[in-house]
Amino acid sequence: MIRKFSLQALLWFVALMQLFPLIWLINYSFLKSGDFFGKRILQWPSQPEWINYVNAFTYGSVPKFLLNSFFITMASVLLAALLSLMLSYAISRMKWRLSGVTMAFIMLGMIIPIHATLLPNFILFNELNMIDNPFSLIFPYIAFSLPISVLILTGFLQTLPRSIEESAVMDGCSVYGVIFRIIMPMTKPAIATVCIMNFISWWNEFIMANTFLTSEKFKTLPFSIMKFAGQYSSNYGAQFAVMTMIALPTVIIYLLFTEQMSRGITAGAVKG
Repeated sequence: MIRKFSLQALLWFVALMQLFPLIWLINYSFLKSGDFFGKRILQWPSQPEWINYVNAFTYGSVPKFLLNSFFITMASVLLAALLSLMLSYAISRMKWRLSGVTMAFIMLGMIIPIHATLLPNFILFNELNMIDNPFSLIFPYIAFSLPISVLILTGFLQTLPRSIEESAVMDGCSVYGVIFRIIMPMTKPAIATVCIMNFISWWNEFIMANTFLTSEKFKTLPFSIMKFAGQYSSNYGAQFAVMTMIALPTVIIYLLFTEQMSRGITAGAVKG
């Protein structure tokens, strides 16, 4: 009994520590900029400063930057899911000499940080006149989404029986018909997991976006924070309001689909 109570208390403590940064973020988004410097970690305001969120929407260009972030992130997520599905099918189902080498080469991408490619990508996109273009972000995001996506989908495909595909081929179904009419519906849990993981990874990415995007037309949501950073002073309340809005979609998606992610990741762990 004591051991069970101690374990539960420990788990509650760990959960609280994990949630504390989010609570702290929301708390500070309702403070005045002058209230940030105090002795207490959490300072609950007597009257919430909703003006911080108003300023974020008006002066921070949140609606426009939000649409840009949504377009770039969703384009990257959907294209990465499509390419990884076809690539996983080719590696796990088709027999060709370099399939194992190709899989190993793709897995090497998991050990390379995306920001290690910042300079070569900048040189390449500059030569192609693609600086300040949404595709200068979409292409790297897709490339660095493929390794983990292919790993998950390949493991999931290995658990599926081949007899369904063989029957479809005997009925005259083409390769693309097998992939999109047979395989895709059967791999929905793994595809959903891949999409959620990639969305969380790229939704608030800033370093690549700050390097390749220069005009207001294509900037993403994290740039709204910089709108309130001055040389001598900053509107911290508005900055925390923007950061709260940036974090909110990923938190909601994670809470809604955490069980789906767990099933999708572990589905390919056991073959048979």
